[in-house]
Amino acid sequence: MSTDLINSSPSLCFELSEDQQLIRESVRDFVKRHVVPGVKERDASKAFPHDIIQLLADQGLMGMIYPEAYGGGGVGAISYCLAIEEIARWDASLALTVASHTSLASGHIELAGTHEQKEKYLTPLSRGEKLGAWCLTEPGSGSDSSGLKTTAEKRGDKWILNGTKMFITQGSVGGIYVVLAKTEQNKGTKGISAFIVEREWDGITPGSKMEKLGMNSSDTTEVHFENVEIPEENLLGELNEGFVDTMKVLDGGRIGIGALSVGIARGAFEESMKYSRERSQFDTPIGDFQAIEQKLADMATEIDAARFLVHRAAWLKEQEKSYTKEASMAKLFASELAVRAADDAVQIHGGYGYIKEYHVERFLRDAKLMTIGEGTSEIQRKIIGRELKKEF
Repeated sequence: MSTDLINSSPSLCFELSEDQQLIRESVRDFVKRHVVPGVKERDASKAFPHDIIQLLADQGLMGMIYPEAYGGGGVGAISYCLAIEEIARWDASLALTVASHTSLASGHIELAGTHEQKEKYLTPLSRGEKLGAWCLTEPGSGSDSSGLKTTAEKRGDKWILNGTKMFITQGSVGGIYVVLAKTEQNKGTKGISAFIVEREWDGITPGSKMEKLGMNSSDTTEVHFENVEIPEENLLGELNEGFVDTMKVLDGGRIGIGALSVGIARGAFEESMKYSRERSQFDTPIGDFQAIEQKLADMATEIDAARFLVHRAAWLKEQEKSYTKEASMAKLFASELAVRAADDAVQIHGGYGYIKEYHVERFLRDAKLMTIGEGTSEIQRKIIGRELKKEF
């Protein structure tokens, strides 16, 4: 084994700081008071929770990882992961809204934006005054983001944007978009640039809300751009360097998806523990049956493992060290665990796990997106394999 690989590992720390514990407990309390009571109804109605988003903004949770100078909370990536996990434990749709708003749209502006762009756009995003939407995926380009067809053509002192984006989280409720577009044809990834686009500009038309398997109260739509005029100062980052920055943004976003996946898995486990104590068969709590006991033991073990992977990647990000491989490992393991844990939770609940009176059927529907969004499991394995080759 490469000694560099060993020496690059972070110092082991299995205890949260007092500040991190306080953040976790405060978010947990917030979720119990404001999120849990209506979570089933939001899933059924597919209504976007504007009121809860405002409450989250009031608590400083919509930009908690960004500098106070730009309206954020100035906390670290681990604290952010703790908050996302607590929200996702009960409402993955809400956690997805917070994670995508924070890690993607806001994250791209924080990464590549000028001071003026951050003041103008990152500040209202961090304060939760506006929601962000990150527009990368298109109807014909998913994993192959270099194949996007949206174009931005320079005309005088403006860029003219044309194209359609697909599966955009906050597509219809977002106020500030970060849009990836081709600025040089026939140059592949070396001809892609990013732009900050304001929702109220002429030529922007969000599509209707998509009917999905899960994540029902998260807003997901197409967004159409037709001859949208973008001021030249809204170019985000260097011209034709948008793809490079996109890969960095996705690294950070995968940490958030990992934390979200841990939250779903934890919800599945905790609901299963509760049910296994309450439900009896043959005059015995089903939690005493070896088959159920082993499922619960595996769930608990893998949740701890997933959380450690997520926190390791977050720690590396805080230390400004390379974390591409670690973020993909965390996202891969945690997302696939979320599906397994939710599936096991339905099995443990038996027939009751298949009906909407219990939370676990929603966990299963929500969990599947974690293995697809922000890079499929197959893409994560490709990234991990590529990074390993660099180390050996």
